[in-house]
Amino acid sequence: MDKIRKFFQKDRYAALSGIEIVEIGEGRAKAQLTVDDRHLNGVGVVHGGAIFTLADLAFAVASNSHGTVAVAINAGISFLKAVRSGTLHAEAVEISRHPKLGSYTITVTDDTGEVVAIFQGMVYRKGDPLPE
Repeated sequence: MDKIRKFFQKDRYAALSGIEIVEIGEGRAKAQLTVDDRHLNGVGVVHGGAIFTLADLAFAVASNSHGTVAVAINAGISFLKAVRSGTLHAEAVEISRHPKLGSYTITVTDDTGEVVAIFQGMVYRKGDPLPE
């Protein structure tokens, strides 16, 4: 899993957003985002794009954890709770894995464990090994 972690250190947008990979396992991943002023929208709650980006990184890590390139072909999110501060946690779980397709559910929670958003994603597996 060190190879996967090293590969995703090159994700410049996640780094710019302040997202940190917390855990990687085969078909699963956890990431977190400590909310600060740059993550807030005009009404003072965490921007949906910031939550999506957190979930998307966990999705990418989990789907590429098998060591082959997997790219998103579909992703959707439902926002369930507004957040203004604290740390957001995303946990990605592989629901289905086939040679060409994979399906994932990512749950985003706040510091109290309440669900903030549910993200569903599907990937296409290219079959190429992850680049070094």
